[in-house]
Amino acid sequence: MPVAVPHFKKVHPVHHSATDMFDLVADIDRYPEFVPLCQSLTTRSTRQKSGREVRLADMTVGYKSIRETFTCQVLLHPDTSQIQASYIDGPFKFLENKWNFESTGKSTCNVHFVLDYEFKSRALALLMGSMFDRAFARFTQAFEDRADALYGKSD
Repeated sequence: MPVAVPHFKKVHPVHHSATDMFDLVADIDRYPEFVPLCQSLTTRSTRQKSGREVRLADMTVGYKSIRETFTCQVLLHPDTSQIQASYIDGPFKFLENKWNFESTGKSTCNVHFVLDYEFKSRALALLMGSMFDRAFARFTQAFEDRADALYGKSD
């Protein structure tokens, strides 16, 4: 029986501006402070290309004694309030992560979050899959909680 390929898609309304949320998600070096399962993140390089910032980063995720490191290219599109992370190397067959920040008012926005991934190894998918599923289900809330801590909580 084939292992289902995880797909997460969520629209999460928050009481913070699209600009603030874009800046928060774009600050990838701070992820170990608040992102579920993220143990470390190192930006290898940053460059400008066609009006967007391109970063190459290594992220280590883990739970208890299990640790995996993978490399992604992160594209920051401030003009369109979009961030895209594309998998380069590590334990996955593929990993695509997209964020879009849609302004709904002066200090509110909808955070659109999409994540698709598949592990290379069926054994690793069985071992880590449910843990990843639970963590990714809490992803958008972790970013909202971080925004509340940085920018103040509003009603």
